[in-house]
Amino acid sequence: MNLQKILIQTWAFVIKNWIITKRNVFSLFEIFFWPVVGFFSVGLLTSFLGLNADMSGFILIGVISMSVIQVCQIDVAYVLLYDLWSKSLKHTFIAPVHPFQLISGSWLIGVMRSFVVFLLLSLLSALAFDFNFLKPGLGPLLLFLLGLFLLSVLIGIGVCILILLFGYKAEVAAWSITSLMALICGIYYPISILPSPLPEIARAIPLTYFLEYFRSFYGFKNGGNLLAWGFGEMGVYLLIEAIFFKIVLHRARKTGAFIKLSE
Repeated sequence: MNLQKILIQTWAFVIKNWIITKRNVFSLFEIFFWPVVGFFSVGLLTSFLGLNADMSGFILIGVISMSVIQVCQIDVAYVLLYDLWSKSLKHTFIAPVHPFQLISGSWLIGVMRSFVVFLLLSLLSALAFDFNFLKPGLGPLLLFLLGLFLLSVLIGIGVCILILLFGYKAEVAAWSITSLMALICGIYYPISILPSPLPEIARAIPLTYFLEYFRSFYGFKNGGNLLAWGFGEMGVYLLIEAIFFKIVLHRARKTGAFIKLSE
């Protein structure tokens, strides 16, 4: 009975985000417009530069990965951003639900939306640039996507923590964190060309390992157990964030931050 109650409460936040999404026409831009524009901007650039298939694939994998992460993580961040913008943050936390249910419900709708983005961009990459995303096989592809989805929830929780700490000032983090990761994690280039200490920092970010793992099926070989490093770091970071999120929530209740950020 308790499990059923937990699942129902979690699903409630899936429904909440879905209702908000379908009523907001601009959410379609996050799924179709911006990912497609970004994809073709970079994809056409690779054609103009005359890059071979391997080099074009290297870049297209990075571009599609960042689109998936951005769409998924913003849904997790929306669980507090929508309430922040509507000045109703206190009402969410008055409800008898666990923060895990808020995050999980928002993440699930993010996974659905970002999977649609992945399917769309994969189809376009095959039609426009003759790049086959299914070459590694279904198993490696699902592991790669799982890594991206988990990284998205990691970023989304980080944004929620910043919102509880800094309020409206933290809004920019929802869009800037992924841009910083694109700079460091080798989206458009290998991290080996980065000046020190950026390669070392990149090694501390799971996305680096997931990209290297998937690109290894296209001729870009890398040593070591990339998935073990990627998922290992992910597990550690999620544990740290869960503990920190709990501490920040307690602090917000104690300092009256929910009241200050609500009407």
